[in-house]
Amino acid sequence: MPDGLRRLHHSGQPHFLTFSCFHRLPLLAQMEMQNAFPLALEQTRRRFQMRVYGYVVMPEHVHLLLSEPAGILLSKAIQSLKTSVSLQARKEKKRIAGGSPFWQARYYDHNVRNSEGFITELRYIHRNPMKRGLCKAPEDWPWSSFRAWALGKIGPVEIENEWTARRREGLNVDGLPSFPQTEAERMGHGVSSLTTLSPAPHPSPVSLPARPIPLSGL
Repeated sequence: MPDGLRRLHHSGQPHFLTFSCFHRLPLLAQMEMQNAFPLALEQTRRRFQMRVYGYVVMPEHVHLLLSEPAGILLSKAIQSLKTSVSLQARKEKKRIAGGSPFWQARYYDHNVRNSEGFITELRYIHRNPMKRGLCKAPEDWPWSSFRAWALGKIGPVEIENEWTARRREGLNVDGLPSFPQTEAERMGHGVSSLTTLSPAPHPSPVSLPARPIPLSGL
């Protein structure tokens, strides 16, 4: 986070986060860690009982839209996530020239205070690869949450949206997603084979509208 700014913890609001590889080198792509990162994110979501609203893995940085974790500071959860990816790279014997770290120190953290801000950040996340010229459309980039929102696709990370809430309730998914409300609070029903954590209560997220988010907003 830039000097002069302070993080607002325990706000009950979603957080838009950005962190980069060391010196913004494209290490996630070069070291083939773009598939490993979502798996580590899902493990972190379960371990710290967080909600993941959106994410994108770029060649040299990551954007996340998350809830605050249960019982600890968000910074501790992010530190754990970054460490997990670094250790996985080392385990696969993927080293950086000169023994440099995998991640740049610190990260950018912005509290999302209303529905307009939520949609703006989610749109930015999903359109980032297209803006960079890495793909022609958001759905063409495999390392993001776009298809979970637009099509209800199940991926390596459980995305907190209306599609997921309906699956938990055993309901048919027959429309576009809306921002999760209190009925979507239950956790621990992940989509992969990782160990499921017991659900625990969370502070309610910032009040956002129940109306669906159109595809043009993603």
